[in-house]
Amino acid sequence: MKLEKYSIGVGDRFGHQGNAQLQAFLTAKQLGVDVVPVWNKSNREHTIIGTNPEDTRREADMAVKKMGWNGAYHVDADHIGLGNVDKFMAHADFFTLDVADYIGKAPAESDLHAFEQSLVPFKGKLNVPGIQREISVTEDSLHSIGAKYLYAVKEAAKTYRHIKDKKGEGNFIVEVSMDETDTPQTPVEMFFILAAIAQEGIPAQTIAPKFSGKFLKGIDYVGNPGAFAQEFEEDVLVIAHAVNVFDIPKNLKLSVHSGSDKFSLYPHIRQVLKKHNAGLHLKTAGTTWLEELIGLASAGGDGLAIAKDVYAQAFARREELCKPYATVVEIDPSKLPQPSQVNNWSSHQFVSALEHDQKNPAFNIHLRQMLHVAFKIAAEMGSRYTSALDTHETVVSASVMGNILNRHLKPLFVG
Repeated sequence: MKLEKYSIGVGDRFGHQGNAQLQAFLTAKQLGVDVVPVWNKSNREHTIIGTNPEDTRREADMAVKKMGWNGAYHVDADHIGLGNVDKFMAHADFFTLDVADYIGKAPAESDLHAFEQSLVPFKGKLNVPGIQREISVTEDSLHSIGAKYLYAVKEAAKTYRHIKDKKGEGNFIVEVSMDETDTPQTPVEMFFILAAIAQEGIPAQTIAPKFSGKFLKGIDYVGNPGAFAQEFEEDVLVIAHAVNVFDIPKNLKLSVHSGSDKFSLYPHIRQVLKKHNAGLHLKTAGTTWLEELIGLASAGGDGLAIAKDVYAQAFARREELCKPYATVVEIDPSKLPQPSQVNNWSSHQFVSALEHDQKNPAFNIHLRQMLHVAFKIAAEMGSRYTSALDTHETVVSASVMGNILNRHLKPLFVG
C-alpha cells in the first residue's frame, strides 16, 4: 500500500463531519489538486470520548460512499505503540508509530556499537545535495545520535513487526512520529535516524520530526517562520538524499503535526514543496471540533446555548482538560473571559472570539486553546450535543468544509 504524494490527516472527534470534510477534498480536486484524506483519531481521543476505532472506519467508509469519492483514503491509528495498537488493527490501514517517549533512553551497548560501526563510512563531511552549509559527522556525533534515538527506533520496529504479523507486509502505511519531544532534530540527526529506520526494516512512508518553535493546539505557529522554512527545506533535502542511500521507500515524505492552523507556515511549506517537487502529510485534526462549536454558536438558540455551556464547564475544569495536553497549550487564565460575561454574548461575539481570524481584534487565542481541548465536555453532553449537530447540520457542515478548503487545502496546494 502506497501513500499518495499529498495527504491531510483530518480528525473528527464525534464522527459527524465526514461528508463535509470530504466535500472540501472534492472541491480541491475540481481545482486541480489531488489530496488524499486520512481520518485520524488517537487512542487518547477515543478514551476521552468513549468511541473506538471501528467508529472512525465506519464514518470514513460511509462518507466515501455517500459523497462518491473515487480516490484513495485512509484511516490512521494515530500516536500508537505496542501497548494499544491491537484495538486499531482491524480498522486502520495507516499507523503512526509514536516514539517520543523513548527518545533519550539508552540502547544496549552492543546495539549502539553495531549502529556506529555500520555508519563509519559516513564520517567526515556529509554531502546532502542542496544543503550548502557544511555538515560534519564525527565519531562522537554518531555515538550521541545513536544513544539518543536508536532505542526509540527499535521500539518503533517492535510495533511495526507486530502490525505486520497481523495485517501482512505491504498492507498498511507506516509513519514514524518524533514530534512530541523536547528538542528538534537536526538534519544530521534526521539522516541517521533514517539510517536506523532502514536497518530495522521499517518501511516508513512519512516521518514527523520535531521542528523548532511552538506548535500549540488550535493557534498559529509561535516562533520564527523563516527559521522553520530552513529546517523544513533541509529535512526535505535530507529525505531526498536518504532514500537514495538507504533501503527505505522512495515516496518517503515529511509529516507536519500542526496542532491545527499553522497558517503562517503554509506559504513557506508550499514554496519548498514546489521547489523540490516534494510530498507532504499534514495533520490538523482538532480543527473540525472547533468548527462544530463555531457552527453551533452561529446557529444561535440551542446551538449557542451549548457553546456557552461548553465554555463555562471548560473554564471551571481547565486544569483537568489541559493536563493530557500540557506540553502543547499555553493559556493565560487572566485572558479568559468570565463565564458570566460569555453567557451574555451574541452568536457574533462568541464566533469572533473563537474563530481563527487573526485580523479580528476579538479573536482570543487563550479561549481557542482551552476549547480545543474541551471536547470531553461535549462528549459528556451525549445526545444533547450530537443531536444539535444534526439539527444544525447545514451551518455546521459549511463551517467545517470551508475551514478545510479555504484555510488549509487552498493555501498549501492551490495558492
